[in-house]
Amino acid sequence: MTIKVGDKLPNVDLMMMTDKGPSKVSTADLFGGKKVALFAVPGAYTPTCSAKHLPGFIDNTANLNAKGVSDIVCLSVNDPFVMAAWGKDHSAGSIKMVADPDAAFTKAMGVEFDASGAGLGVRSRRYSMVVDDGVVSQLNLEETGGFEVSDAETLLGQL
Repeated sequence: MTIKVGDKLPNVDLMMMTDKGPSKVSTADLFGGKKVALFAVPGAYTPTCSAKHLPGFIDNTANLNAKGVSDIVCLSVNDPFVMAAWGKDHSAGSIKMVADPDAAFTKAMGVEFDASGAGLGVRSRRYSMVVDDGVVSQLNLEETGGFEVSDAETLLGQL
C-alpha cells in the first residue's frame, strides 16, 4: 500500500551522520511536532538527483522556511557516509541528509522499486512531501524514473 495524504509516517529508524559518526534517528524525532519538507531520491550522486532535485531544494531553503517549513530532509536508500558526502559536495547547508540503508522506511511507505538491473538494488521512487507533525499533508510521487512533480518549486507552491 502506497502512502497517501492523511497517512501517518511509519515509525522507522533511519541514519544520519553526526559529529560522532553515523547515528540512528527515528522518524518520530525527525517529523514530530513540526512542519517538514521531505524529498526522496533514487540515489545520491545519480544524474537527476545531483543536477536538479537536491539543488532545487538547496536554492529554495529560505523560501520553504518562509512558508513555515522548519526542516528539510533529503532521503535516499544509501548509507549515511554517502549521504553526508553528497550533502557536503553540494553545499546542502541545513538540509538533513538522511539514509535509509536497508530501505525499511521506503518499503513501509510502499514507494520502493527494484533497480537491480542497473546494479542499484532496491531504491526509492522520487517524491516530495510536506509532513505536519508526522502526518502527510502534501505528496508529489513520481512515476519511476520521472522528475515532473517532486521538485522544490512545486512543493513550495503547495504551501
